[in-house]
Order: sequence, then C-alpha cells, then structure tokens
Amino acid sequence: MIKVLLADDQRLVRAGFKSILDGEPDIEVVAEAANGAEAIGQTRARKPDVVLMDIRMPELDGLAATREVVKNSDVRVIILTTFDLDDYVYGALRAGASGFLVKDTEPMELIHAVRVVARGDALLAPAVTRRLIAEFAGRVARPATSPRLNSLTEREREVMTLVAAGLSNDEIAAKLVLSPATAKTHVSRIMTKLDVRDRAQLVVLAYESAMVTPAWMST
Repeated sequence: MIKVLLADDQRLVRAGFKSILDGEPDIEVVAEAANGAEAIGQTRARKPDVVLMDIRMPELDGLAATREVVKNSDVRVIILTTFDLDDYVYGALRAGASGFLVKDTEPMELIHAVRVVARGDALLAPAVTRRLIAEFAGRVARPATSPRLNSLTEREREVMTLVAAGLSNDEIAAKLVLSPATAKTHVSRIMTKLDVRDRAQLVVLAYESAMVTPAWMST
C-alpha cells in the first residue's frame, strides 16, 4: 500500500485529490496538512511514502518543507503548482523533490505520478518538466564542470546525458543498443557514484555541471 500525505492550503484541493487517490486499491491518503510546518510534522508522525506538496503555502512554503521532508529520509515529494512554469519549482527539485504536477492534471495522471514516484523513479517524462529544468537551471547559476563527474566512465556520462534529456531506461537502451536491464544498471550505478536520490537529481546535476546546456544558452 502506498501511503500519501496531501499538503495544500486549499481544503477543496485536498478533498479532490483524496477522493481520487483513496479510490485506488494500492493507495491510501494517511494525512493532510494545510501548510509546510504541518507537512513536516505529519511526515514525521505518519511516515508516508509520497508527499503531494503545494509550492505556495502559509507559514512555511513547499520549498522549505521539501528540504526538511527529504532530509535523512526516503520520503518522495511531488510538487504541486498552479502553473507549469513556476520560479519555485526548480528550487524544489534541487531541494530533493522527485518531480512536479500542475493542479489541474487529469485524475489518471495523478494516480500514475504517485505510483511512479513511490517506486523510486522521477516524474520527468512530460516535456514541460524538461523545459522547466532547462530554463531554471540556467537562471540559478552559470554552470561549471563538477569534479563529482570525474568518477564516471565515458559510457556512464553518455547515459547521464540521456537521462538529463528525459529519456526512460527503455529509450536509453534503444538509443545505445543496450538491454533495458543494462541501461537501468548504468543509471543506478551513476546515482550511487554521485550520491543522488533519483533521476530528478541527476537531471539537476547534469545542468548545473554543464554536462547539458540549457537551450536558451545555445541561441
């Protein structure tokens, strides 16, 4: 059973999401929070697998709450935002979030997102996510080559570049003529070497380390 915490200052939003998620046999909403401080407290008390975190809340926003929630824990955070390009979302990904959803997402997309993130994958498939990361990676700071990447082999660098482009393990396997299992092994080994939580963090590191150049910098 996937345990979910809903953190949003709008009661109707929480009620709508709860109705959708509780209708699934493998998902249960175990707690709700109206602000970031409550989200942190409820996470510690109820130990959810996934937190759906609104980016803008009173008292403590979703960005600060995300940092605390993922600190020394395996809890996964999906950021909720009203707009598909939100200045705070990239910061949340850097803080440890595994992806983001716009609030008007379709019910099946919401359910799929919770399942994807709960099993340890990042919510990176939508093109808008790649666009957002590319744009805000460049705004945060000018990228500089990171010495952390020196531990990677040439093949691992190649795989990481494809992860940063938003490709799935199957797509990476097809592009590099590998088996899906081998592609998955490469991705897992890269995350271990670089000490990152998931694919979202790999994407952030790839942009910040100049492994991938945001589109706006190449025009």
